[in-house]
Amino acid sequence: MAGEQPVAPTAVTPLGVGVIGAGWMGQVHARSAARLRHHYPDLPVAPSVVAVADTLADHVAAFRAQHGPVRSYPDWRDLVADPAVGLVCVTAPNAFHAEMGTAVAQAGKHLWIEKPVGLRAADAAAIRDAVNAAGVHATVGFNYRNLPMVERARELIRQGAIGTPTHAYVRTLADYAAHPAGTLSWRYTISQGGHGILADLGSHGFDMIRTLLGDIDSLVADTATFISRRPHATAGASHFAMADLSDPTLRYGSVENEDYVSCLLRMTQGARVMYEAGRTSVGDQCNYGFTVHGSTGYVAWDFRRSDELALCSGDDYQGQATQVILGAPGDGEYARFQPGAGIAMSYDDTKVIELARLLAAVTGGPMLGATLDDAMRAAEANEAVLASVATGGWVQPGLTRD
Repeated sequence: MAGEQPVAPTAVTPLGVGVIGAGWMGQVHARSAARLRHHYPDLPVAPSVVAVADTLADHVAAFRAQHGPVRSYPDWRDLVADPAVGLVCVTAPNAFHAEMGTAVAQAGKHLWIEKPVGLRAADAAAIRDAVNAAGVHATVGFNYRNLPMVERARELIRQGAIGTPTHAYVRTLADYAAHPAGTLSWRYTISQGGHGILADLGSHGFDMIRTLLGDIDSLVADTATFISRRPHATAGASHFAMADLSDPTLRYGSVENEDYVSCLLRMTQGARVMYEAGRTSVGDQCNYGFTVHGSTGYVAWDFRRSDELALCSGDDYQGQATQVILGAPGDGEYARFQPGAGIAMSYDDTKVIELARLLAAVTGGPMLGATLDDAMRAAEANEAVLASVATGGWVQPGLTRD
């Protein structure tokens, strides 16, 4: 309109993204880069995927079919060396995290790495040290903490809405490995996948516990493997691939790591927590959530109803009503994605938030996302579980790290 002054466009710097691992998680990272400026137009950076690395040609072909004719490398080292790449996504199997993450940092590239960040806490520490030495930025794929209602729950706890936290139940239960025909992928070996459910969902669970309730003082734990043998997988098979159990030529191998973990935790601030994780929990699909009780109320959340938060708060102690709060603008990053209450957000949205928080730090802002220190603390809790199972006693995380 006449008389209005034109608004100067914000200067935007392009950022080339390279993805190591062209499977499902690599695709999620690539989609997040494509969506970033849709939801964060105020960030002065425009990420775009320019390269992918994977040893499997069919994975690369599928990736390029969805994300365009990006450069492809069978050797991830060539992707890291590509001068057009400024941010590297590491979505490869756990055993490669330490070498890849360290190499990315030493090349002066920013790092977005999936949990659990290696096979042990020492791997996460080595990557952290390399990132700090190089002066680059990094974040870790603990995406559930990014959901607005998880952030609302954390703030309610910190504000005293439920009084002093007393005890909690946290769960990450899934059935993705419940079928005995599921093939023996890398996730079932210690050398490639680490300690099974601990590396996969345990890292998420311990990060959630720390996000809500602070640091872990000590824990005692038990683990179990319920499906001890699986049919061998074919090269490049999906983690969800199934074998024909009636095939007489099937070859079987031993499952080396854990299907299930349960543990009791003592938090440094005094709360007690019961944590349970499983990958063979028939009937549970992504049954992730928590209930945190306090001296005057409780707050509860379920990933499968991620836009809802149950809250009991007041001063009556007994007979208090519980209300259901719906996510709305003002809760975490909700307003970046939805205009009004009750519109549920998705798993992929949490990854966009994850990337945005990394890029905010890259462009001079504070680091609000999960860090390599967080990954190291989750790994220390996993190692404490293993030490507790071996000794039958209480263990303090961090004391078992080599």
